[in-house]
Amino acid sequence: MLNSPALNQQVAALTAHYDATVLPLWTASGWNAGLFLPYEALDGATAAPLPASRYRAMACARQLYVFSVAGQQAHADTLFGSLQAYFGDGGGAWIYSVGPDGSPLDTTRDLYTHAFVIFACASYHALRGNPDALEVLDETVDIVEDRFAEDGGLYHAALDEHFRPNGAGVLQNPVMHLTEAYLAALDATGDEWYAERLREIAMAVYERFVDPATGCIAELPQGTAANRIEPGHQFEWFSLVASRPQLFGDLPLEGALRQAFDFAQRHGVAPGTLGVSAALDAQGGLLDGTQRIWAQTEYARALALHGQPESLATLEAWAGQFRSRFLHAQGWHECLAPSGDVVRAEMPSTSPYHLATSYLALAQAAGQSWPTR
Repeated sequence: MLNSPALNQQVAALTAHYDATVLPLWTASGWNAGLFLPYEALDGATAAPLPASRYRAMACARQLYVFSVAGQQAHADTLFGSLQAYFGDGGGAWIYSVGPDGSPLDTTRDLYTHAFVIFACASYHALRGNPDALEVLDETVDIVEDRFAEDGGLYHAALDEHFRPNGAGVLQNPVMHLTEAYLAALDATGDEWYAERLREIAMAVYERFVDPATGCIAELPQGTAANRIEPGHQFEWFSLVASRPQLFGDLPLEGALRQAFDFAQRHGVAPGTLGVSAALDAQGGLLDGTQRIWAQTEYARALALHGQPESLATLEAWAGQFRSRFLHAQGWHECLAPSGDVVRAEMPSTSPYHLATSYLALAQAAGQSWPTR
């Protein structure tokens, strides 16, 4: 538990901003009451909804998680119904998006989408006790294992509408979120199958994606041309694995991610602002200095879980920088340049998920009860 009064106050300020400013947006201007779906994004200055060109299943699922965690169960119930009505086939398969009128738009079978459906349904079931969510979870897991699995022990990132390969290959990011989803499903169901599969995934990721020199998990399999390292994903993977030492502690991925944490912090975090850069090359050279809000929150979560005195001191400095640079009275800035200039001002409906997962870890570390349901 954190023993810094200053940091505890910072954590309380972050969660208060979320409760008073961020979350209410998505039942007000961020909610399309005609379609019963969250808008994809709001204007960063006015919080007015931006013109809708699509609604994604993944965005709906992330909002289902957010409102389940917040204890706003009536809204979570509505989101669960909308997720099924617009995006599901009733048997565990999901399309990527619908158009502005709610009709199917992109019918790709996307692993990232399926992972977030599993994650959201697991969280919703654990907090709401809805048996229908458990049924949807089970059906979606069956689809993932039956249709997306590939010969190397991982999964195709995407398939076409009929579950045929479409050239997407295997990518670390959807596998990471499937790991997150299976951890939530393990918690919600207690089914040890998830524990066994998670260990198998961890070994396959280590063999396919980890650079032994740095411990980093690359975005593409090792040996792929134009590969890159995303510091935010190193912190995100670190948090997932470090939070379950009893599950991953004896696997080589755990040790690799401790290396990756150090590498990403050394090369991917700006010393003055503690802003996390978007992408590095394998040697730590900067490829993209854009600072996306999700990467900042993953850095904070990793610092809290790392737990060393120097990490907690850094976390205290991070909280002050993050509040002044990324948060404002209407919401948040999605992306900043290293200079602090806003380079993406809109507020996507997907970002409250990142804030929530980070703040939950910070509140737990600070011994604070958040959210208040």
